[in-house]
Amino acid sequence: MTLSALRDDALRGVDGATRLRLSLPWIRSLPLSSLLDPIVQLDGREFEPAIILGERRLSPDALPQEDGWWYLQDRVVLEIPGAVSPGIHQVSVSFRLEIPYLPGGPDAPLRLPFAFTRTLDTDAVAAGVARAVGGTT
Repeated sequence: MTLSALRDDALRGVDGATRLRLSLPWIRSLPLSSLLDPIVQLDGREFEPAIILGERRLSPDALPQEDGWWYLQDRVVLEIPGAVSPGIHQVSVSFRLEIPYLPGGPDAPLRLPFAFTRTLDTDAVAAGVARAVGGTT
């Protein structure tokens, strides 16, 4: 069973940008550096997102240098330029997760591909408790 990375309230327009709050689709918490090659599609347009950690904006390539953790209840915030219009949008996200404690071959950890597509509403109410990695909402 795969856990969904896109919850009902994942899509938001914030400060002139679009943010997608990505849930961890794995059974254990993982280092932030486990997130590889995230790509977001919004209404058919593809974007390479920035990663928002608190007040910092990082390139996905900078995640291997991060010491933080992606806990099950937390969400990684992906940001793409331009504010999304209010309402319903088709959202897809793809990425790989590196599972550091599982071997994927000689001298390499397991790397699993993930892809999720959902219709999301920018006005969806948050269900349950979740916080963004690094303290953003």
